[in-house]
Amino acid sequence: MTLLVLWRHGQTAWNFGGRIQGQTDIALSETGVEQVRAAAPRLAALKPTVLISSDLQRAADTQAGLAALVDLPVRYDARLRERNFGDWEGLTHPEITARWPESFARWRRGEPVDDAGVEEVDALSKRVAAALQEAVDAAPEGAVIVAATHGAAARHATCALLGWPVEFATTLGALHNCHSTHLLYDTVRGWQMAAHNVP
Repeated sequence: MTLLVLWRHGQTAWNFGGRIQGQTDIALSETGVEQVRAAAPRLAALKPTVLISSDLQRAADTQAGLAALVDLPVRYDARLRERNFGDWEGLTHPEITARWPESFARWRRGEPVDDAGVEEVDALSKRVAAALQEAVDAAPEGAVIVAATHGAAARHATCALLGWPVEFATTLGALHNCHSTHLLYDTVRGWQMAAHNVP
């Protein structure tokens, strides 16, 4: 059985300030760096065999903290990037509400958003899940794969891999900075949820 760990990056200044990041390339804050230092040894204890990461700096730097402990190379995949939030990127929730009240309310309810250049959830789910499934299929049975990625990307990919309706993503709750979702995979039973929001 393969273990796939979806590890959300450490905190950034935009996370702290309540700004939507999406695919804007924001670095880890000092708090984020400390979160990585605290979390990486716990993930190292799982004895990972494969490390993959979004190519955005905050995820890449998060994964670098683990790579230094387990002496493994990191493969970067742009498909593991966060959802593209279009015109919302860099704005706070009140700023978005003031300009796109109906669309933002739909997003908060987990419903489709069809304006402001926001990436469709279906496209997000498919691209992230495809990257993760390819990594699992390429790894030997019993591999432990740690994928450094982003909150919405991880949540929607989890639903896609488990075969859950897209509406279930909001029931998972937000994945906190430097927390992880653990999924198990085998060729007989397919995907199973093991844990969510592991510190």
